[in-house]
Amino acid sequence: MDGTICSPHCPPVPDPSLGVHPSIHRMVSHSPKSGQFKQGYIQIYCGTGKGKTTAALGLSLRILLTGGSVFFAQFFKGVETAELGLCSLCDRFSIEQYGTGNFIAGLPGSEDIAAARKGLRYCHDALTSGCFDLIVLDEILLCVAYQIFSVEELISILESRKSHVEVVLTGRRVPSELVSAADLITEMKKVKHYFDQGVSARKGIEY
Repeated sequence: MDGTICSPHCPPVPDPSLGVHPSIHRMVSHSPKSGQFKQGYIQIYCGTGKGKTTAALGLSLRILLTGGSVFFAQFFKGVETAELGLCSLCDRFSIEQYGTGNFIAGLPGSEDIAAARKGLRYCHDALTSGCFDLIVLDEILLCVAYQIFSVEELISILESRKSHVEVVLTGRRVPSELVSAADLITEMKKVKHYFDQGVSARKGIEY
């Protein structure tokens, strides 16, 4: 497994080994409406509460409905989730997963680490391409927490983005350096959760 999973509903993409990010190639071929904003900002959704990825998906939908384009990168995830199907509904939405789907607790394995490093390189390509109005880096803060790459590396690729690109980062904890770099930070706090009553994750709600 190379750690990159695209929705089976997405159109065929070229081999990444050719040096062209597949989602960028696909977006260029579809002539997306990029540059929707004059100035893009950095948003962070953090905390122990449910809803970080869901909020990022909601913002993605809003961008798509106003003619923009979205690249949604999911770190540590490698399972079939409902959002993968968005590719079949809108060709201006691209999603990739950088993980095996096996990491839940403890320490990430070598495959997940390699996939996350690869994901960071691909996200750098997406951020600098100018092809996307919104780029979501889902659970990327977890990569920093596990020192898969440094907060300085992450800030560097954020600073390299085209000026119109809006970015959303999600994860539980935010390093102080990112607090300074971000323009908006929303903390989602767990007050009550049905998981504590033994309710399992439900398709369409949690994934």
